[in-house]
Amino acid sequence: MDLIIACRAIAPRRLSARCSVSLLPRAEPGLVVIIPVVDNVAALALAGPLRKQLEMVQHPPETRALAALLARYRQPDDARGIFELVITAVPFSIIWALMLVGVVRGHGIGLLLAVPAAGLLVRLFMIQHDCGHGSFFRSRLANDWIGRAIGVFTLTPYDYSRRNHARHHASSGNLDHRGSGDIDTLTVSEFAAQSRWRQILYRLYRHPIVMFGVGPTYLFILRHRLPIGMMRNGWQPWLSTMGTNVAIAVLVAGMIRLVGLGPFLLVHLPIMILAASIGVWLFYVQHQFENTSWSRDEAWSFHEAALYGSSHYHLPWVLRWFTANISVHHVHHLCSRIPCYRLPDVLRDHPELANVGRITLVQSLRCVPKTLWDEKERRLISFRDAKIGLVARHTRTQSNGSVAGPGIRRLNS
Repeated sequence: MDLIIACRAIAPRRLSARCSVSLLPRAEPGLVVIIPVVDNVAALALAGPLRKQLEMVQHPPETRALAALLARYRQPDDARGIFELVITAVPFSIIWALMLVGVVRGHGIGLLLAVPAAGLLVRLFMIQHDCGHGSFFRSRLANDWIGRAIGVFTLTPYDYSRRNHARHHASSGNLDHRGSGDIDTLTVSEFAAQSRWRQILYRLYRHPIVMFGVGPTYLFILRHRLPIGMMRNGWQPWLSTMGTNVAIAVLVAGMIRLVGLGPFLLVHLPIMILAASIGVWLFYVQHQFENTSWSRDEAWSFHEAALYGSSHYHLPWVLRWFTANISVHHVHHLCSRIPCYRLPDVLRDHPELANVGRITLVQSLRCVPKTLWDEKERRLISFRDAKIGLVARHTRTQSNGSVAGPGIRRLNS
């Protein structure tokens, strides 16, 4: 059996539960290719100008059906949840204590333990994240109160972040509903239409030092102290943030009284700052990769955006453990009620999903310059690729009194 594919500049990307996936080179629009199918995997060699990287599948899939198929993995295991929590919280406490002993005795080398401690704090955050989805334990009560307790250590108000994160899942990849718990992303035309000052601000926001350094520290230590974005949404966001703030203040005051201000800051600040940066990096790579998926409201599909707008960050097994399998993010977005400890089961039983949105650790470094969404090419590109420097927005009034659209003056980047 042969597979006939008509390659287009913007190709539909779909996946069924029984398909095999192969990443194709970029194809000339309108080119028709006959591909022999061997072992359910199609191989393609295309000549001519390369326009767009496509994903090919043997059976045009229905992502909604795939989501329904994965529903059988949604059932939490309380014993497994308790086990995962214990093997995360206990080592974190031990390492924190060892760092404190090293600081008190003047052994600065003990601060190197901040790296595994930060990894464990990230893992606690991922457990809190699963609790917010109601997927870590069977009981909603257990999920909520474990999530709130962990939120005191991650400096993240549980109920507020749960509502904000739900909005992110509901609108991820929708260009007309951006701004809900995601990385601010402009299209090429939107950036070009900005004033010079706003372009500078966007470039500054997207700079790695801000995105992965200053920004995460500000987010977790300062911004989470108020229900930003929900300040007029009733009393619940305020109760969540203020309640978490009070609990943090009590815990910090107790620790300072117990070990002293200096030792506490020397131990906990490095852990918190490093964990915050790791967390933001993970979230960035999960959605800010070149061939992600963004669409306007009329063309947007929840399931398509979930599967193709989220990456599979293929990490070494140690990093997968520290990040609680959140790197299998496309499956998580497709079925967010699957517990983190069951995500590897999905890839084991459906190996075709492993190649969808797959990014390695080395490849993820190339995601950093991808800052603008090109609606024509349907991919994230850099400022340099867009060939747009700092431009001034201006309009001209036509003779009939109407106002023309924004003009663009190109400068060298």
